[in-house]
This record gives sequence, C-alpha cells and structure tokens, in this order.
Amino acid sequence: MIKNLILTGRPGIGKTTVVRKVAERLGDRAVGFYTVEVRKAGRREGFDVVTLDGRRGILARRRLDSPHRVGRYRVDLAALEALLDELIPPAPEPGQVLIIDEIGKMELLSERFVATLMRALESPAPVIATMMRGQHPVVRRVLQRPDVRVVEVTMSNRDQLPEQILSWLIR
Repeated sequence: MIKNLILTGRPGIGKTTVVRKVAERLGDRAVGFYTVEVRKAGRREGFDVVTLDGRRGILARRRLDSPHRVGRYRVDLAALEALLDELIPPAPEPGQVLIIDEIGKMELLSERFVATLMRALESPAPVIATMMRGQHPVVRRVLQRPDVRVVEVTMSNRDQLPEQILSWLIR
C-alpha cells in the first residue's frame, strides 16, 4: 500500500510551493518543515529551514563556519539536528501528515536526518516529501520502498497537485 508520496522535479519547478499549499490546507494536521532561500540584495546567500509552526533555523550560508559543504554553501548540521525531533515527531499522532522539504544533498549530510527520515517513512503517518534528483544511496533506498509513490512536478501539473495530494490523503 502506498502511504508515502515523494515529489521530484527540476530545481525551481515548484516542489516546495506544492508541499506548502498542502500543509496550509491540512492546518494543524501537518507537521514538519520546508526550506527557503535566503537572499541579500538579490543574491542567494543560503537556505533556512522553516517549521510548519513558524520557527526558523539556518541550514546553509555562503559564509558560515562549518566543515560541511555543498557547492558554495556551508551547511549548519547542528542547527538542522537541533530542530529534527520537533520537525518530525518520533511518534506521530493519528491523523498527522509528515511534511519533509527536502531530501537533498545538504540534509543528507546528517546521519540524524537520515535516521529521522527513515523513521518517518516507516511510521503509520503519511509522508509528503520533496526529493532531489540524482544518485545518492539514501535516495535509492527511498525509491526502492514498496510504500513510496514518486510524482514528478512539472509546469503542466504543479497547479493541480495540491488538490490531487489532498484527495489522495482523504481516501
């Protein structure tokens, strides 16, 4: 039975927008997080993690004291990991939907994030997540799960996806 929905697609196609719309419609039933770009003077300086209850933490910055690096960004694993238990509860309540935006290179640097992700996928709660394209052992593990359905977000389907996902959750 499919209980976990993974959205994939090219960068900037609207994956985060889709999950944010779903989370907004679910209200208090949705728990988890999404990521946002941090810009200064029109230039991307990094990324933050925003919890669905409105808290915000640094994920990465161009200039950050961290040994963890993805491209030109330094990743603050301690800040991400400090929020993890609050982002994805160890034992979701009945009716909750777990939102994970995103399963990406930065997040996958954290072993704790990977463990939390796997625990979420195995929980009784449905998971709606966005995931990077590309080769990574964790990505392969997620895609091989029999309870996962992958949907590619495109220009032609992105506006309809929130309603389709909400209908899928209700069935």
